[in-house]
Amino acid sequence: MMNKIDLEVKIESLKKMISDGHIQTSNYAGQLDKLNTELANINKPKLSPSQFDDITEAVEEAIGEFDFTDTGNFEIEYGIDYDGRVNCENHEFRNHYDLQEMICNKLYALFAEAECPEEDVTKAS
Repeated sequence: MMNKIDLEVKIESLKKMISDGHIQTSNYAGQLDKLNTELANINKPKLSPSQFDDITEAVEEAIGEFDFTDTGNFEIEYGIDYDGRVNCENHEFRNHYDLQEMICNKLYALFAEAECPEEDVTKAS
Protein backbone atom coordinates (compact mmCIF):
# COMPACT_ATOMS: atom_id res chain seq x y z
CA MET A 1 0.00 0.00 0.00
CA MET A 2 1.30 3.48 -0.94
CA ASN A 3 1.72 6.24 1.58
CA LYS A 4 0.54 9.82 1.11
CA ILE A 5 3.81 11.08 -0.44
CA ASP A 6 3.94 8.20 -2.93
CA LEU A 7 0.34 8.87 -3.96
CA GLU A 8 0.98 12.60 -4.40
CA VAL A 9 4.07 11.88 -6.53
CA LYS A 10 2.11 9.38 -8.63
CA ILE A 11 -0.75 11.90 -9.08
CA GLU A 12 1.65 14.66 -10.17
CA SER A 13 3.38 12.24 -12.53
CA LEU A 14 0.05 11.30 -14.12
CA LYS A 15 -0.96 14.98 -14.42
CA LYS A 16 2.33 15.71 -16.22
CA MET A 17 1.81 12.74 -18.56
CA ILE A 18 -1.71 13.96 -19.37
CA SER A 19 -0.44 17.49 -19.98
CA ASP A 20 2.35 16.21 -22.23
CA GLY A 21 -0.20 14.05 -24.05
CA HIS A 22 -2.40 17.10 -24.70
CA ILE A 23 0.56 19.02 -26.11
CA GLN A 24 1.52 16.08 -28.31
CA THR A 25 -2.11 15.65 -29.45
CA SER A 26 -2.26 19.35 -30.30
CA ASN A 27 0.95 19.04 -32.34
CA TYR A 28 -0.43 16.02 -34.18
CA ALA A 29 -3.69 17.87 -34.89
CA GLY A 30 -1.74 20.77 -36.39
CA GLN A 31 0.28 18.40 -38.57
CA LEU A 32 -2.92 16.61 -39.61
CA ASP A 33 -4.58 19.89 -40.62
CA LYS A 34 -1.53 20.85 -42.68
CA LEU A 35 -1.43 17.47 -44.42
CA ASN A 36 -5.18 17.57 -45.13
CA THR A 37 -4.73 20.99 -46.72
CA GLU A 38 -1.84 19.70 -48.81
CA LEU A 39 -3.92 16.68 -49.87
CA ALA A 40 -6.84 18.91 -50.84
CA ASN A 41 -4.50 21.12 -52.90
CA ILE A 42 -2.48 18.35 -54.56
CA ASN A 43 -4.86 17.81 -57.49
CA LYS A 44 -5.86 21.43 -57.93
CA PRO A 45 -4.52 23.17 -61.00
CA LYS A 46 -1.65 25.48 -60.07
CA LEU A 47 -1.83 29.18 -60.83
CA SER A 48 0.94 31.70 -60.60
CA PRO A 49 0.50 34.83 -58.45
CA SER A 50 0.01 36.87 -61.65
CA GLN A 51 -2.76 34.48 -62.75
CA PHE A 52 -4.46 34.98 -59.38
CA ASP A 53 -4.14 38.74 -59.99
CA ASP A 54 -5.68 38.30 -63.46
CA ILE A 55 -8.65 36.44 -61.99
CA THR A 56 -9.12 39.14 -59.36
CA GLU A 57 -8.99 41.88 -61.98
CA ALA A 58 -11.49 40.02 -64.16
CA VAL A 59 -13.92 39.72 -61.27
CA GLU A 60 -13.44 43.41 -60.39
CA GLU A 61 -14.11 44.41 -64.00
CA ALA A 62 -17.19 42.20 -64.20
CA ILE A 63 -18.61 43.69 -61.04
CA GLY A 64 -17.70 47.21 -62.17
CA GLU A 65 -19.50 46.70 -65.47
CA PHE A 66 -22.59 45.17 -63.88
CA ASP A 67 -25.56 47.54 -63.84
CA PHE A 68 -26.69 47.47 -60.24
CA THR A 69 -29.38 50.07 -60.93
CA ASP A 70 -31.24 47.79 -63.38
CA THR A 71 -34.35 46.78 -61.47
CA GLY A 72 -34.59 43.63 -63.57
CA ASN A 73 -31.54 42.32 -61.72
CA PHE A 74 -33.18 42.53 -58.30
CA GLU A 75 -36.11 41.21 -56.41
CA ILE A 76 -37.92 44.46 -55.77
CA GLU A 77 -39.58 45.24 -52.46
CA TYR A 78 -42.75 47.20 -53.00
CA GLY A 79 -44.45 49.44 -50.49
CA ILE A 80 -47.56 51.59 -50.26
CA ASP A 81 -47.28 55.31 -49.59
CA TYR A 82 -49.54 57.09 -47.12
CA ASP A 83 -51.69 58.23 -50.05
CA GLY A 84 -52.18 54.67 -51.36
CA ARG A 85 -49.61 54.78 -54.19
CA VAL A 86 -47.47 51.66 -54.78
CA ASN A 87 -43.76 52.32 -54.92
CA CYS A 88 -40.46 50.49 -55.04
CA GLU A 89 -39.07 50.51 -51.52
CA ASN A 90 -35.58 49.28 -52.38
CA HIS A 91 -33.54 47.95 -55.29
CA GLU A 92 -30.06 49.18 -54.48
CA PHE A 93 -27.03 46.94 -54.05
CA ARG A 94 -24.41 48.37 -51.71
CA ASN A 95 -21.85 45.62 -51.03
CA HIS A 96 -19.67 45.59 -54.14
CA TYR A 97 -16.52 44.71 -52.20
CA ASP A 98 -18.23 41.88 -50.31
CA LEU A 99 -19.51 40.42 -53.57
CA GLN A 100 -16.06 40.65 -55.14
CA GLU A 101 -14.46 39.00 -52.12
CA MET A 102 -17.01 36.18 -52.12
CA ILE A 103 -16.48 35.49 -55.83
CA CYS A 104 -12.70 35.58 -55.52
CA ASN A 105 -12.74 33.27 -52.49
CA LYS A 106 -14.84 30.77 -54.43
CA LEU A 107 -12.41 30.98 -57.36
CA TYR A 108 -9.37 30.67 -55.09
CA ALA A 109 -10.86 27.53 -53.56
CA LEU A 110 -10.64 25.91 -57.00
CA PHE A 111 -6.89 26.46 -57.34
CA ALA A 112 -3.66 26.22 -55.40
CA GLU A 113 -1.06 28.93 -55.81
CA ALA A 114 2.09 27.71 -57.50
CA GLU A 115 5.52 28.84 -56.41
CA CYS A 116 7.11 30.50 -59.42
CA PRO A 117 10.54 31.95 -58.63
CA GLU A 118 11.30 32.05 -62.39
CA GLU A 119 8.39 34.49 -62.84
CA ASP A 120 10.29 37.14 -60.88
CA VAL A 121 13.26 36.71 -63.24
CA THR A 122 10.97 37.01 -66.29
CA LYS A 123 9.41 40.24 -65.00
CA ALA A 124 12.83 41.74 -64.30
CA SER A 125 13.90 41.26 -67.94
